Parts: sequence; C-alpha cells; structure tokens
Amino acid sequence: MKEKKRLPTDGGPIAWTSPFAALKDAQLPTGSLDRLANGQSASVPALPKKNRGRVDIIRQTAHRGGKTVTVITGFVGIGQAEKEALAKQMQKVCGAGGTIKDGRIEIQGDQREAVARILVEAGFRPVFAGG
Repeated sequence: MKEKKRLPTDGGPIAWTSPFAALKDAQLPTGSLDRLANGQSASVPALPKKNRGRVDIIRQTAHRGGKTVTVITGFVGIGQAEKEALAKQMQKVCGAGGTIKDGRIEIQGDQREAVARILVEAGFRPVFAGG
C-alpha cells in the first residue's frame, strides 16, 4: 500500500525536495545560449515563416455613417494578446485608429494594402474579400 505524504500541522519544518534537483548534476547539451552567455555571437539561421492560415481583409462602409473601415477576420489559433499587438502595429503603420471587436480587427480607412503587408510578415495568408 502506498504511503501517504502528510504535511506537519504542528509548525515543524516541511520536508521538501526540488523536482529539478536531478537536473543539477545532469550533463545537458550545450547550445547557442551558452555561447551568447560567454559573449560569443551565435549565427541563428532564419526560420522560414510558417503558414498561420488564411485571413480575410474586407472594406466596409455599411452602418458606419459613410466612413470606410478595413476589417480583418478569420483568425484561427491566435490569442487576444497577439491580436492586440497586430492591431497596434497596423494602426501605427497606417497612421489611423482601430479596435478589436468580436475577434475581428477594425482599422479606420481603406488600408487594405498596408494591412496585407503586415499580415504577410506575420506569417498569415491575407485574402481580399468582398468589395
């Protein structure tokens, strides 16, 4: 029968061993991080940009008082924080305002070309959809 491990309730010391203690004596392979720590430069090859999926770039004017808005939809497997970072970068490059609503990025004005360049650099495959 397995012995139960219990913590002392009388205020005595707790017997605890680190799960990483075995790694201290292990002979781990040295990598580029060790060279960087020693002040040597590491030549890291540029990784090919992976295809992160298709995103649609749409120009809309409906229900916006005649103002044109560029809407980017169809993000799959991307978190809210990364969407916010992409939106911030798009706003900066386009020199326009924008927001994130319902998982879509909206940039003020017809900014489809600039937005497409940013998305290609981020590894997405932008597609111009709609009018």
